Amino acid sequence: MDVTPSASRLTNSLRDIGYDFASAVADLVDNSISAGSRQIDIELVYEGESSYILIADDGWGMGDDDLTEALRFGSRRDYLNDELGRYGLGLKTASLSQCRRVTVMSRRTPIQRRISARTLDLDHIMDTDRWELVEVPEDTWAFRALEWLDSSPGTVVCWEKLDRVLPKGRSVGGGRRRIESLSNRLSDHLGMIFHRFLEGSALDCHRLAITVNGQKVRPWNPFAPKEEARIELPRRQFEIVAGDEVGFVSFTPIVLPARNLFSGINEFERMSGPAKWNRQQGIYVYRADRLVQSGGWCGLRAIDEHTKLARAAIDFMPELDELFRINVAKMRVSLPVEVRPLIEPHVTDLCHRAQEMYRRDLREGVNQEPLGTVRDEVTSSIDAQEIGAAILSASLATKTTAQLQSIVDHLRRTNPNVVKRLGW
Repeated sequence: MDVTPSASRLTNSLRDIGYDFASAVADLVDNSISAGSRQIDIELVYEGESSYILIADDGWGMGDDDLTEALRFGSRRDYLNDELGRYGLGLKTASLSQCRRVTVMSRRTPIQRRISARTLDLDHIMDTDRWELVEVPEDTWAFRALEWLDSSPGTVVCWEKLDRVLPKGRSVGGGRRRIESLSNRLSDHLGMIFHRFLEGSALDCHRLAITVNGQKVRPWNPFAPKEEARIELPRRQFEIVAGDEVGFVSFTPIVLPARNLFSGINEFERMSGPAKWNRQQGIYVYRADRLVQSGGWCGLRAIDEHTKLARAAIDFMPELDELFRINVAKMRVSLPVEVRPLIEPHVTDLCHRAQEMYRRDLREGVNQEPLGTVRDEVTSSIDAQEIGAAILSASLATKTTAQLQSIVDHLRRTNPNVVKRLGW
């Protein structure tokens, strides 16, 4: 008995698998890296209802059969252990989470200009209720994007009908501002997720270059490797058995420098990260050198102002995917119960060292102009958080936390900006 699912209903359901815009683009960058790309160019172009997004690489490309398979939901191919892909869903689900039509064009041979091209159109699937690819419409940006492959092999993915990226009802100005905002956030996200590839430190991988609308993506390494005052604690490696698989998990703890020990105030602010200091503290989980989780303590402890300088890398390879329960969008992992007791004492030690560094900053930095610069509004905000932390510490020492909590609750109702400035 044939129980093939309804193509239209299942495809619509897969649009909500959990991607946001930046993570969807990152999933396509994974494919480009796996294809040996050295250069990836991303363009976000606003043209009203004809707006489009291109992701182009110089990898080794695909022929007709490979391209057709790449656009199959649950593609029938095996993945190598060091590949960033896994489920055979990423290209399709990531793309359709943001648009209603995705076209993939690819050239494999460097001598002959033979280009394979296929389009997956959600509106066509809805009309026919069939899993079908269509020819690239000649009146679309995707067809014009074939020129990207004129001179050399590579692959170009074109997103059109951007219903999730540019919802209807936006003005021209609003649409352009939306594209500009997405471009900036995308650059920050890719610079963090793929920083090891951009730096050339990823295992068995050449240095990668990514551009977004012509601007080179700058790597953001959460561990500030160029800062001389950071503290590198001993790296630990653990052997983990998961069913028939045996893999290794490494734990690398780093204490970042106090503000007054950073090489410059601008670098201190940059290293606060996209989510800023408190939310960027904690564990950074890497799968095959690709960052999957950025910050947080995986339930081992709570985020605390006093440990904001503590960061640690956990590395694992794809053979332990089942153990880490990585999701399709590669945005979330679960710290395995087999790993938790192994790293917990080292997390505690890391946080104690980070607290020492924080207190040093509190003692030496509160009454100083940081790094010889003029005090500004951002610096004042940081000082206010330090004052808040000092008050909290004093309440703990004098056993008056209940009274302090009453004050904080009152301030939240009457003057929430003060609570926010104090970091409460």
